[in-house]
Parts: sequence; C-alpha cells; structure tokens
Amino acid sequence: MKILIKNGLVIDPANSINDVKDVLVDGGKISKVAKDIKESADTTIDATNKVVIPGIVDMHVHLREPGREDKETVETGTKAALKGGITSVLAMPNTEPAMDCAENIKKLKEIIKDTAQANVFISGAITVGRLGKELTDALRLKKEGAITITDDGSSVEDAELFLKQLENSAREKILVICHCEDKSLANKGVVNLGIISTILGLRGSPREAEYKRVERDINLAEKAGAAIHIAHVSCKESVDIISRAKKKGISVSCETAPHYFALDEEALMGYDTNLKINPPLRTKSDVAAIKQGLKDGTIDCIASDHAPHTENEKEIEFDRAEFGKIGLESSLAVSATELVKTKILTWPQLVEKMSLNPARILKIDKGTLGAGKDADITIISPDTEFIIKREEIVSKSKNSPFIGKKFTSKVDYTILSGKIVYTGK
Repeated sequence: MKILIKNGLVIDPANSINDVKDVLVDGGKISKVAKDIKESADTTIDATNKVVIPGIVDMHVHLREPGREDKETVETGTKAALKGGITSVLAMPNTEPAMDCAENIKKLKEIIKDTAQANVFISGAITVGRLGKELTDALRLKKEGAITITDDGSSVEDAELFLKQLENSAREKILVICHCEDKSLANKGVVNLGIISTILGLRGSPREAEYKRVERDINLAEKAGAAIHIAHVSCKESVDIISRAKKKGISVSCETAPHYFALDEEALMGYDTNLKINPPLRTKSDVAAIKQGLKDGTIDCIASDHAPHTENEKEIEFDRAEFGKIGLESSLAVSATELVKTKILTWPQLVEKMSLNPARILKIDKGTLGAGKDADITIISPDTEFIIKREEIVSKSKNSPFIGKKFTSKVDYTILSGKIVYTGK
C-alpha cells in the first residue's frame, strides 16, 4: 500500500530536513521525501499547513500489564499513544510481577505481540522485584529482549550493589535508567518542600532528595564506565549537575516530562490529586531551569511518564492518593504549546527531544523519515486549538491534570509501519 503525504512542513532532524515537501510511503517504509512527488498512491493526504514528523518515541511509559489491567493494558495504552502521535513506547518494569527475569519478559512479549497497537519496547528491572536487595541478570534480560534496565519508581539505595549492576551494564552494553530519589531525604513527602507545602499542610519532599541522588548515580556511572539516563528531571540543581557531567565527558543523558515545564507547585493549591506526582512539581525558578535545560541541550528528551491510576486511587485524600498522572495523549500538545508557541524551542528542536534523541539513546531504528526506514509518521495541525475532555480520553485511566485545558497542535494522523492507525480529523 502506498501513501502520499503532500505539501506538509516535513521536519526530520536526522536528515536536516525542515521544509515543505512530500513524503511517499510504500510497503511500510519511507520511499522518498522530496518536492512535488508525482507518483500515484492508494491514499493521498493533503498536509498543507500541517507539520509532518517522525513518529514520537516515548521512553517512559507505565502500561501496567501484567498485573494491574484495571489501570491500563498494553492495548489501551498503545491506543492512547497513537492518539498522541506516539508510535513507539518504552514500557517500565514496575508491573506485577516485575520484569526482573527472562520468563516475565517472555510473557510480556506475548501480550505485546497479541494486543499492542504501537511499537512497544521493554525495560527490565535492575533488582529482583525492584526491591533493591538482589541484582537481576542483566545479560539474560537483554537476551530476552529488554533494551534497558531500571527500577523506576524506586532508586537502588545500596550504592555498592548499584555500582556492581552498573559495571555489569557497561560490560553487557545495556543502558541503565535512574529514578533518582533518596527515600531517607524524601521523608515520605507528597509535594515539594517549601512555602506551598506549608500553606497546604502537606508533608514536603526536599529537592535534595532528587539532586543528591542524581549526583551519586552519575559518580557511580563514571566509576563503572557505564552509560546512564536520568529519568524525570524536575529541579534546577539536577540540570546543573547533569550539565557539568556532560562537559566532563561522562556518558549521561536525561529526560523531563511536560508537567515539569507546564506547571509549578502553585498549581497544587486546589489539592488536585492528579498533580500528586514523583518527583513533585517544583518552583517557578525550577520550571525556568527546565526550559533553559531543554533549550541549551542539557535535557535530551521529553517523555510522558504516563502513570495511569484508577479513580479510587486518585479521588481520595491527597496524602493517600497514588503518585502519577497520565500523559500519552497530551504530551505532544502540552510540549508544543509550552515550548514551540513560546519560542523556547523550534519545531526541529522539539522533534529532536521527542523522536530522534529518545531513539538514539535507546539505540532503536526509529525517529527519522530517512528512505528505507519504517514509515512511523505523525501529522499535526500546529495552529489547531482543542480542549482535553475527560470523555475523549482513550487511556483506561483518566487521571490527567490537563482536563479542561486548551492546547494547540492537534494530531491529525498517526501512521505506523505504513498504515494509518489514527485519524483525529
């Protein structure tokens, strides 16, 4: 089947393309990107005044299956991804059971094969059960299909144990993703420690809980000669530490999530439990630092950290509510609205953060519209405004703080391996 996309602003940073062109898809692959393609096609899409980009790669997604299918499944999560223009996701290992052995990964691969609507890549766990006590066999996890390892949701408290796994990962060439949180410093905090936590009467978690652990993990990675990726960066000090490490030549990359540059702790004044996230929303100065880190390249990626929860886990007292929010369907729109419309990033820079860089960090052959590559494509109307409505959310869970908010950059089409799999028109 051939698809011809006509007259769109094609943005493909991998090939230095930022121009009005046509894209021809044939047999599930990108056949040609050029001006005024004349070939006939089975389907022609008029992309005039639209932006055509490589499908988004979201490297931080909680699909919950197996074990918590009441929150999300591989099927519902990947359908939500397609609506958000995301064609590839990295599934976090905090499932029940955790992705800590080859047998569990094998079972997840079967679920993916049977039900996934988008590309799903798997992360294994760093420790057995993500309990921080006993290391997993990183090589076996990799051989079974895990492309990274992480205990996301928890940090490995035992530095010596973590160093040993970093040494294993360096030897086996598998990326380690770090959830940076010192539990003893976090002190069971539910919001950022500061004036707002005092006003709200909620236990605060200090920024040191994040950045001190960022510093530790980078130092251990340097010692082990391992590559690490820092998840969900939320505060200025973390950005500064990562910037210094990069300048020193340490193999470290990092991500932030849209809520860390679209919202600050003042948004919590209404006690919206959908804004109870970990790490917590920080100050206005932290938001500015995150935006600057994105602009200057310190922060490599934007990931959703899609964390679905049921109503009975969220619509309760703030202290008792689960941490996390959904984000697959809103990630692109929030990012484009907050970063491109405000001229903090250009469209090519945003595509780097959301498609190309995640693909390169994960070493997967995605994030580009190069000839011969998989035809994973997202077509966006950049100036179309829309309101996120609860009843239109595809995700099984509805815990979004952006419901009722207006954004730009609506996804019109998502194409996966040369097939139109979502139409938002």
